[in-house]
Amino acid sequence: MPYIAPELRTALDPHIDALAAALTAAAGDIEGDAAFAGLLNYACTRLALGTLPDRRYWAIATTSGVFANIADEFYRRYATPYEDEQIAKNGDVY
Repeated sequence: MPYIAPELRTALDPHIDALAAALTAAAGDIEGDAAFAGLLNYACTRLALGTLPDRRYWAIATTSGVFANIADEFYRRYATPYEDEQIAKNGDVY
């Protein structure tokens, strides 16, 4: 999880909230339940490209690692509880 100082969160959160709202609104204009996925991918890619310090191996490897960590942490913190709820609701497969 990205544990950053509270004052940094305070500075960044309004911008992140505005971007999330814009992506949600744009997704509403596109047909399909997963319309947000392409928009989220685009926004994250642009954000990464806009913050990369240099086009060098170490920066690319670090950024790729951040995206991998984001995916792992998102699944652990957000998806796993959902999976547990569905197991309790519907029964386990195994």
